[in-house]
Amino acid sequence: MGHSHSKEGGHDHGQRKYEEYAYVLDYTPRGKSTTVRGREGVIVQAIGEERLTLLELLGVQNSTFEVGERLYIGREGRNKVMSVLGRMDYHDITQSAKNELAVIVEKVVVANEKRFVDYVNISQPITPRIHALELIPGIGKTYMMTIIKEREKKPFESFSDLQARVGVREPAKLMAKRIIEEIMGQARMNLFVRK
Repeated sequence: MGHSHSKEGGHDHGQRKYEEYAYVLDYTPRGKSTTVRGREGVIVQAIGEERLTLLELLGVQNSTFEVGERLYIGREGRNKVMSVLGRMDYHDITQSAKNELAVIVEKVVVANEKRFVDYVNISQPITPRIHALELIPGIGKTYMMTIIKEREKKPFESFSDLQARVGVREPAKLMAKRIIEEIMGQARMNLFVRK
């Protein structure tokens, strides 16, 4: 997990930033951990809300989970999750979790609309030739130019504001698509998934 002292959000006072919430992709009441040898029990595969990484969790015995459910996995006062076992790679999650990923990632993006709209408002060129916005599927150069012109007049306030002023259809879906490319390891660089 590395010892990165990321100061993002400024409220973690030099501790490493841990995920607070994760969304359930799949779970097995009696499973074997793939990340911790010999660990068995309620195994939950999930995606972290903040870093958008795939996680394996150990659920509390006899708890019930629903696919798409948002679970508290922070340090204090967890009630359905005993521990975060570790990070998972895309190819290690179940087929069922893979099938759910698109819908659930979009759910995370919509639930964190402000954060993703802010990203559109502040994103910058990555190299002299490529702007971060161009890396989002369906945006391309033309939309990118319009976004930059429009956000200078007035920052975007929501996905619907972005759609209305720029013409980009379903921005949440496009961002979710990019996040999934990053999770699958198909992207040369990550805009959203933080290792």
